[in-house]
Amino acid sequence: MKNAFLFLLMLCAGAASAQVKLEKLWETKDLATPESVLPFNGLLYVSLIDGEGNKADGKGGVAILKPNGEVADNNWVTGLNAPKGLGIFKGKLYVADLSEVVKIDLKTAKIEAKIPVESAIFLNDIAINKAGEVFVSDTRLAKVYKIKNDKVELYADSVNNANGLKFINDELYILSGPQLVKFDKNKNKTLIASGLASGGDGLEPYKNGDFIATCWVGLVYHIKADGTLHLLMDTRADKINTADIGIDPTKNLLYIPTFLKNSVVAYRIVED
Repeated sequence: MKNAFLFLLMLCAGAASAQVKLEKLWETKDLATPESVLPFNGLLYVSLIDGEGNKADGKGGVAILKPNGEVADNNWVTGLNAPKGLGIFKGKLYVADLSEVVKIDLKTAKIEAKIPVESAIFLNDIAINKAGEVFVSDTRLAKVYKIKNDKVELYADSVNNANGLKFINDELYILSGPQLVKFDKNKNKTLIASGLASGGDGLEPYKNGDFIATCWVGLVYHIKADGTLHLLMDTRADKINTADIGIDPTKNLLYIPTFLKNSVVAYRIVED
């Protein structure tokens, strides 16, 4: 009995110490400044800035890729400004677009509404809770807004460099500069992890309370549930950005938009 118990302890220790790594599968090039990737119903929705990330120039849009990286529609939606984070709820795609959130019907690709966020200047990521409330970060103003029934209200301010957002069990996780923080349903703030080498960008849950996060400068991290960091990738020397990632947890696939390198790269997440 004692030996069996020791064996189980060893197995648990081995699982806890397993290291995550990324194996490249494919890369889709010639995309016009891709910022965010969102897998949904077997397709990959990709926001395309196609210009400067802070200019309302009407050049942005949304493309669709197939699961193998083949371009299904490079001009699925056009006429946006500098679209970034994406979220889907009940057949609608929500896009953070500088100073407004754009709502698009998934079936028709038609823009149904443009929801202005007063005073916003750099809306960045989107997260949607189970009730359909849309949360959007403004990185430059250090704020997070909530949109309910197309009405906007301030949810939190003084969230330093607020960027990547993710809702899990009614709690909002936010990449705030070099930190990952959590706001519970009562807006109580908890520090989950710190020490990213640059401001955080993309955020996705992995498993067992872990996350995968990126920094736009070219860093990909595995953030463990206990807050420890494991650097998975550093492409800064090659000047390859790692923007707002998407993940397919059923297939352990990670999708990274490279922004200025104009591509989306797919990786398999594996454990040693």
